[in-house]
Amino acid sequence: MKLKKFFAIICMAVSLLGVTACGSQASNTTGGGTQTAAGEKAPAKARKVLVVYYTNSHRTEQVAKDIAKKTGGDLYLLDPQQPYTEADLDYNNKSARVYKEHEDPKLQDVALKNAKPANWKDYDTVFVGYPIWWGIAAWPLNQFVKSNDFTGKTVIPFSTSASSGMGGSVGKLKAMAGGKGNWLSGMGFTGGIDDSKVNSWVDSLGLK
Repeated sequence: MKLKKFFAIICMAVSLLGVTACGSQASNTTGGGTQTAAGEKAPAKARKVLVVYYTNSHRTEQVAKDIAKKTGGDLYLLDPQQPYTEADLDYNNKSARVYKEHEDPKLQDVALKNAKPANWKDYDTVFVGYPIWWGIAAWPLNQFVKSNDFTGKTVIPFSTSASSGMGGSVGKLKAMAGGKGNWLSGMGFTGGIDDSKVNSWVDSLGLK
């Protein structure tokens, strides 16, 4: 009887070792992906998205927040060292700051407090948003574009305006970036902002 009991204990120990070995094998990864219970790989890591924008009204900010919410992206508001006052933005006043800057392109290189985002290299998709000023992107955006290397990044512009389209803004910004990066044609939002329109546009981009 004692001999039979001894062999039974040995058999149980061997069985437990086999189960442990199988469990260890199931937890391994193949091809860099995490193995699921069904043996399928988990989805690849999603693109890391940054939504950069300058705004002098709530419209550009609203679009930026819609995009960030839809994509899970990080928001990044550009902050001029000398902020624009309401009087500065009186486009009809030839003495206003923005009018003088429009007349003299040398004044359009507006200094920013935060031209270079932290962890810039970690982002592979960058939305760039701005209001349209005289048919181009609001120039507080210029220093940001000139200060960062867009190599290997997908750049997606978006603009806001009462009635104007994107004009030549995208081509001008791409030139400032030295032609680096994959710049898409982008989207111009005019008038009031429709959140569903923003979401539909983001969906159409097919970002994963």
